[in-house]
Amino acid sequence: MVGEQVAVCRTAKGLTQKEFGKLVGLQEETIASIEQGRRPLMPDVAELMDRVLGLPGILTVAALKMPQIDVIPPWAEPLMNLEKTAQAISSYENQVMPGLLQTPAYAEAVFRSRLPLFSADEITAQTSARIDRHSSLRRTQPILASFVIWEPVLRCPVGGRAVLNEQLRHLATCSHLPGVTVQVLPLDQGTHPALDGPFVLLETAEHQHIAYLETHRGSLVVSDLDEVSILTSKYAMLRTQALNPQETRDLLNKLLGDP
Repeated sequence: MVGEQVAVCRTAKGLTQKEFGKLVGLQEETIASIEQGRRPLMPDVAELMDRVLGLPGILTVAALKMPQIDVIPPWAEPLMNLEKTAQAISSYENQVMPGLLQTPAYAEAVFRSRLPLFSADEITAQTSARIDRHSSLRRTQPILASFVIWEPVLRCPVGGRAVLNEQLRHLATCSHLPGVTVQVLPLDQGTHPALDGPFVLLETAEHQHIAYLETHRGSLVVSDLDEVSILTSKYAMLRTQALNPQETRDLLNKLLGDP
């Protein structure tokens, strides 16, 4: 809604996205991302836009009144929608299990760790929304899904040892799903190209390539081809450094104490 307000106000002044970007010191792609709802409008940027467009603080108020938290944050909704229809997903995770592979108990433990604390109802809603996403891996027409997970994630007892063991068994089960590949990036890899953090790559049914990144206070959907290309190269290198799928299953069995 806020993005469309920016677009309407800009158009009313007869400015293109490129022209408007120059006036407020932003790239044309950034203006497009804001107007399409892929990037949140920050209050300081909104204040500058108000001045440039001669508005009485309309965009500033909109930016300040945007809710910080939702069951599915507005900036994450594109990822949720893309997962449902994407023909390929590649995910690197170094903190927790990928959301698409989490058990209910593990997901609940993740949300209980959040600060500020969620209420009991919010934890239930967040957990339910995360588990609902699992259907993306069980379509009639299988999706191609690749997951590279840093080894410490498999050893950190999120929710306790019983929850972790259930999660590891679920991970092993998911690794046998059609189109799904799970690989562990081992600790003995002294360096790798994703030290900056986790990310997700998606390919749409129209063969559009998109990246998704998370921070402590929000998320970002990236469609710039140069940026997506860099992350794609990083992921390709991660897969070569990770254990292959069978070695990964062997490690899971070892962690579980299974023969």
